[in-house]
Amino acid sequence: MAGLVRKSFDDPEEVRPFEAGMGEVRLVNQEAGAVGRGVFRPGWQWTKHIKPIAGTETCQAAHMGYVISGRMKIVMDDGEEAEFGPGDFMICPPGHDAWVLGDEPCVVIDWQGFADYAKR
Repeated sequence: MAGLVRKSFDDPEEVRPFEAGMGEVRLVNQEAGAVGRGVFRPGWQWTKHIKPIAGTETCQAAHMGYVISGRMKIVMDDGEEAEFGPGDFMICPPGHDAWVLGDEPCVVIDWQGFADYAKR
């Protein structure tokens, strides 16, 4: 087992910007996989700002994350939907659209679904 590890989203291994400057994902890599901090600006929507990068009809990443600030609505392909806000833990399977609610950026830490998210 390795000793202590310290990494910072302020000095990530990779930064992936979204279309139209609507946010970004900053990644730090761990042995178990990438951990990302996504910043989604007001007006961001997956189908508008990630779909052109992903090339799929809906998001096919599975997410497990924690919402730090802002609000996001997620609608699954089967119609199930939920809103997430500060302090919420979320598990979201593949097959969904999502968008920011309100006028505050939504900041999410995700340790499952950002490894290939918005990857060009």
